[in-house]
Amino acid sequence: MLSISLPGTTPSLAYYDCRYAVLRQPLGYNRGAEILGDDEQAIHAWVELDGNVVSVGRAHLIPAGTDGSGADHKGPGAAKIPGFGPLSEDKNRPAFQIRQMGTLDAYRRRGLAAQVLSALESNAKNQFSAKIGLLQAREHAIPFYLSQGWQIIDEPYEIAGIGPHRSMLKRL
Repeated sequence: MLSISLPGTTPSLAYYDCRYAVLRQPLGYNRGAEILGDDEQAIHAWVELDGNVVSVGRAHLIPAGTDGSGADHKGPGAAKIPGFGPLSEDKNRPAFQIRQMGTLDAYRRRGLAAQVLSALESNAKNQFSAKIGLLQAREHAIPFYLSQGWQIIDEPYEIAGIGPHRSMLKRL
């Protein structure tokens, strides 16, 4: 079952457990690294199957006057994530960013991430009046995002402690 949490609400601990298990634990991060400082201002989407949250993602409005750069997580020692070049053009505002997308291994290749992503895109368009979406995809996730209509907009780069990424864009 697909669920959505809009800005001003906080998802369940089970949502964060899945986010940690998929995105942070495999990299050796401590609990807490799955939490972002602006989570309460974001849209969260997740799929629950068999009583467990198995696929998650979030979208937030990129504040006016910023390029989307920031800290990779809320805690100390967070790596910096780069900004997005397209945000230098006013025609691309308002814009949202997808972050913290992931699906537990046992539930991959069932279309669950596509459901989460689609829900985030449509809700970001409705809630934020977004014209474009931006994200920073881990190398292994790029084919998924391409299949969902996103396009690569830069050269490969490294996010310290996480690995190679590419920035991607989708016009709404």
